[in-house]
Amino acid sequence: MPQKSEQPSFAEILRGTERSAVHLEMRDAYGDNERFAAWRRGHRTDWSDRATWWRGFHEEVAGAVARGVVIRRARVVSEPVSEYVRWEHDVTRANVGAGEHVRWLPRRSASDLALPGNDYWLFDDRLARIHHFAGDGSLVDDEFSTDPTLLKLLASSFEAVWERAIPHEKYSV
Repeated sequence: MPQKSEQPSFAEILRGTERSAVHLEMRDAYGDNERFAAWRRGHRTDWSDRATWWRGFHEEVAGAVARGVVIRRARVVSEPVSEYVRWEHDVTRANVGAGEHVRWLPRRSASDLALPGNDYWLFDDRLARIHHFAGDGSLVDDEFSTDPTLLKLLASSFEAVWERAIPHEKYSV
């Protein structure tokens, strides 16, 4: 059974990561946020003005990548995609710019995959940060686990999605 513990920040965990960090996302929408709301009102990112879109998260990712950590994100999405996923696809350019490798898997291509019930990060195959969301997509809680059986399941499910998923630059929404 997964165990709860003190919750280190994402930045703290990533700074201690040596080889790899993978993130599996399986929701078609997450809680509302100001950036998504602005996008819905027609605001688009000015990619030539890095100061307007580069955030602390991107700095942490870029730093880890510079140390040799491979960071991969896979998103399982319904098609046609939700408005939220269209926004995510648009702003994923920032993740890629920070050094993440991102792929998208249409949900219909995942029907025969055994996937966990929650989104998660997996760091060096040694620590899982499992996200628990409310029905409206807002984050309720993060759970941490070092259980070897769970880590193995999460690693294999991510790799199964990654193998089938479409690289960000080739996926259209």
